[in-house]
Amino acid sequence: MANLRLSFNNSRTRLVLASMVLSTMLTAAVLALVYVTANRTIEGETRSVVSAELTGLADEYERRGLLGLMNAIERRIPSASERDALYLLTDRFGTKLAGNLRQWPEGIAAGSGWVDLELRKAEDEQYVPISAASIRLPGGERLLVGRDALARQQFDRVLFHSVALALAIALALSMLTGWLLTRLVFSRLKDIADTADHIVSGDLTQRMQQRGSGDEFDQVAGTLNNMLDRIEELVSNLRTTSNSIAHDLRSPLSRLRQRVETLCDPEKSDLDREIDVARATGEIDHVLKVLSQLTDISRAEAGLGREQFEQVDLQQLVGDVVELYEPVAADQGIELEVTGTAKPIQGHRPLLSQALSNLLENAMRYAPQGTAITIEIGQEGPFALLSVRDRGPGVPEADLARLQLPFVTLDPARTERNSGLGLALVAAISHMHGGTFLARNRDPGLETTLKLARRS
Repeated sequence: MANLRLSFNNSRTRLVLASMVLSTMLTAAVLALVYVTANRTIEGETRSVVSAELTGLADEYERRGLLGLMNAIERRIPSASERDALYLLTDRFGTKLAGNLRQWPEGIAAGSGWVDLELRKAEDEQYVPISAASIRLPGGERLLVGRDALARQQFDRVLFHSVALALAIALALSMLTGWLLTRLVFSRLKDIADTADHIVSGDLTQRMQQRGSGDEFDQVAGTLNNMLDRIEELVSNLRTTSNSIAHDLRSPLSRLRQRVETLCDPEKSDLDREIDVARATGEIDHVLKVLSQLTDISRAEAGLGREQFEQVDLQQLVGDVVELYEPVAADQGIELEVTGTAKPIQGHRPLLSQALSNLLENAMRYAPQGTAITIEIGQEGPFALLSVRDRGPGVPEADLARLQLPFVTLDPARTERNSGLGLALVAAISHMHGGTFLARNRDPGLETTLKLARRS
């Protein structure tokens, strides 16, 4: 399958790239959210601590005055380096009174809010980045409390590098995942494509491979296999029908030709000519009947006529057909019995009547005199059942599946009145209604059943 190889022009590459892009974008969004959230959380906690210290020192000033505030700051200086804490107290003129910063930052007014800047520490004269807040005390003094931002900047760099590394790993994993996904998908598609190639070459016995996983590919393969089974059945029926047409129509057409040729015999009497014309007309009628039945089967198999579906009451339909055949059955000494009920279905009323008529005619052909033919109406889940059972000899079990094939008759004494298309038409009508045709021996007799979907 050359079209499944990796290139920039096929769907496999596009699927891998789409997986990479989407996965990378999603991972980047998540990591960016983590990065921003972590920074905001740290900054929020820093501001909360600084604000609390400012409030505490201001309270100390109110209780103990300036000297008390200076003592409080000095007490905190020894542990300030461990907490990255920075303090600065100046008088109203900017002269340092206490703290571990050298001088008040230029351009920063007391009480101007949260600021980020660089100041020199008093102990080592080094400039350090700080984040701080300040207030002006009632006596005009200025108080600044902050935190050394160097550690946070280092944390930011570490967090950024971690995010970048995680993004790179996510990109690699998304590429691997996309490749594995496309390998899985396209390997299954390759199986389907290879099987389709064999089928196109004429091997209708091939079926889509199912791995037993029950996934969507197995479901698609199962659906395709059901379709192929149906296609193989239809093709087989078509071949059988074609061969049977050639065989079954050869005899009546040959007889028709003989009848026509004998009409030219000058020694024939008018009575003989009338007899030959009647027989030739009978042969023509038989050929037309066969062609008409074949047309009906083809239309039903193709689903033509679904637009004529309507709600059909099976009890009423069976009653109408039984009323039509009761006189004929009575002449043969056969009784027709109707049992059961079922909900109405959506169906083609004339074709369903034709199907039931064919089943009744078939049953009456083999039902012994003095017996009954049972027409049973029932339902099974979403299907309605319409069964006809006679009390005749039945058929061999090996031939049950062949009953619905065109031109198949198990009667060794076949005549032109029985072309073997009646049950084939019944099966086609059942398929048209989303169902199946079933036949089984009931000891005694044969039971044929139309299984019809209530909503086709």
